Amino acid sequence: MPLVQRGPGDKSDSRYCGVESGFEDDVAHLLASNLSAGFDFMVFPLIEPNYRPSLHKVDHGGDFVLPVSGSDLILSPSQWSSHVVGKISSWIDLDSVDEVLRLDSEITLKQEIAWASHLSLQACILPSPRGAHCGNYARCINQILQGLNNMQLWLRIPLEKSDPDVDDNTSENSGHLGGGRVIDAWEMWNTFRLLCEHHCQLSLALDIFRSSLPSANSLGRWFGEPVRAAIVHTNSFLTNAKGFPCLSKPHQKLMTGFFNHSVQIILSGKLQRKVPPVSSEHLGADHDGNCFEVMPSDPLRPYLNYIGCLYQKMGPLPEQERFELNYRDFLQSPLQPLMDNLEAQTYETFEKDTVKYSQYQRAVHKALLDRIPDEKASSVITVLMVVGAGRGPLVRASLQAAEETGRKLKVYAVEKNPNAVVTLHSLIKIEGWENLVTVVSSDMRCWDAPEKADILVSELLGSFGDNELSPECLDGAQRFLKPDGISIPSSYTSFIQPVTASRLYNDVRSHKDMQHFETAYVVKLHRVARLAPSQPVFTFVHPNNSTEKGNQRYKKMLFEIPSDTGSTLVHGFAGYFDATLYKDVHLGIEPSTATPNMFSWFAIFFPLRSPIYLPSGSPLGVHFWRCCGATKVWYEWCITAPTPSPIHNSNGRSYWVGL
Repeated sequence: MPLVQRGPGDKSDSRYCGVESGFEDDVAHLLASNLSAGFDFMVFPLIEPNYRPSLHKVDHGGDFVLPVSGSDLILSPSQWSSHVVGKISSWIDLDSVDEVLRLDSEITLKQEIAWASHLSLQACILPSPRGAHCGNYARCINQILQGLNNMQLWLRIPLEKSDPDVDDNTSENSGHLGGGRVIDAWEMWNTFRLLCEHHCQLSLALDIFRSSLPSANSLGRWFGEPVRAAIVHTNSFLTNAKGFPCLSKPHQKLMTGFFNHSVQIILSGKLQRKVPPVSSEHLGADHDGNCFEVMPSDPLRPYLNYIGCLYQKMGPLPEQERFELNYRDFLQSPLQPLMDNLEAQTYETFEKDTVKYSQYQRAVHKALLDRIPDEKASSVITVLMVVGAGRGPLVRASLQAAEETGRKLKVYAVEKNPNAVVTLHSLIKIEGWENLVTVVSSDMRCWDAPEKADILVSELLGSFGDNELSPECLDGAQRFLKPDGISIPSSYTSFIQPVTASRLYNDVRSHKDMQHFETAYVVKLHRVARLAPSQPVFTFVHPNNSTEKGNQRYKKMLFEIPSDTGSTLVHGFAGYFDATLYKDVHLGIEPSTATPNMFSWFAIFFPLRSPIYLPSGSPLGVHFWRCCGATKVWYEWCITAPTPSPIHNSNGRSYWVGL
């Protein structure tokens, strides 16, 4: 049964916990006992561990049969698929200097994966590379991946602290180098996946031991990688004051991170200590989060229930996260607001974001108080123009602000979408705003306003601030704003941040063309590693009183990755914005200042055609351009350090926003 449910919307794979077992002839009994103990699936070797092809040579026509764990008929197809993860033999060493062992390893690897594929298993766990040099192992896996069905291969990698002074020329032994020094686990993984061409069916299973964990920044790299499972060994558990198993605080934090990123937990090992006898089943947690439940008939049950209790402690997903679940790591093309008219469903989604409109209402509220003193509140009428009025949420927010402040308001609602204009007229009639609101069916850049506005309100911001052409639109509308008039928003700044995003990279790569790698996508970032704090890119101010009216921009940046992160791979950039609506009223999605509980905008993702390897301690040099032509606006971007990349989207050949 799954770990405790975290409330409505809990669809995470991480609520399923597995157990690693040894080879067993009676698979049906093994599965039944593990399922009855509360585990959801099991990991076990598919072939008898002592089998070696070189010891079982037979002539053609011989009757040799692979020593597998029973036939495929022992379990039903759905049981094999849902409850079994295959474990490829751990003795395999495809880079051994012993030719017999190397050949035996290659034959066995292919036999076992063929058998697992025959069983329709969802995944198989591959043994860890024996050291830094894994070229032949990766070659064999890459060959297999080319013809594999939908099964995933999870490369087992030990998550251990690494020695920064590792010498790759020393001898190798089970992931450790000469002198007891440990290869950086991420480097091991990165070498392997590069040799396998970033194949989307190659994922990770991380071994978690009791030894001290790497730094938080180093661990953070893994959340942008395709980690499917964390194998937690029973010897990594401590014992709490009551004598029950528990994990250290760093290990608990790591488990929470795995839960949040849909990483499944697999328990491995045996009962390390005898738990105190109790008269009945008990579940609880002390103030340190040490959870326990005792079922003497199953030695691993205390560990399972501890993991379940950690999962339960996270509580239900907030409403916003439940709303965003289906959008996680899903690439969407940005809107073309000037070329296309939005659909009713899109308007409805945006209008549900009460936080955004509350901030706009606050901004208009403050602007009205500053604009009109109390003694003139009943005699002066403020002219407010909503440009890009949509179906009217900003009109409503502005009128509510006027009511709160006791100020008189005359509103022009300017909207180019004729379908939305129909809804605007209906709204005004329903609300009785005929004497307050005038609907204008026109592009704001073409409209000839009958009078000047005191306040200009718009919601033209995109995920990157200016990427839906707010600067061009507001510059065009500025002609009907009074010289001392107020623009809401008054300014906005875009930000970028380098990220590891293996899943997003593979999704873009699946299109097999350059165009998709030179396109910016709107995406709810989830399985990404943010490698450094974001930096500002382009800023626009309204009204624009600069003598230079052009909206072209260029920015070069240098990102310093924290020294304890280690080496990493940059797949692209996450883009955000932060906007000042009026004075101290702001809204935005830049992580350090993001407006809480606002869901109108997801981040934007600028991919790289080829991921950039960033050695530990190396700065990342980045260049971004905002380019403007007669009919379009586009971005170009590149990396210049530590190694140069091509300039992406030159002349807007792949991605642009139409004027």
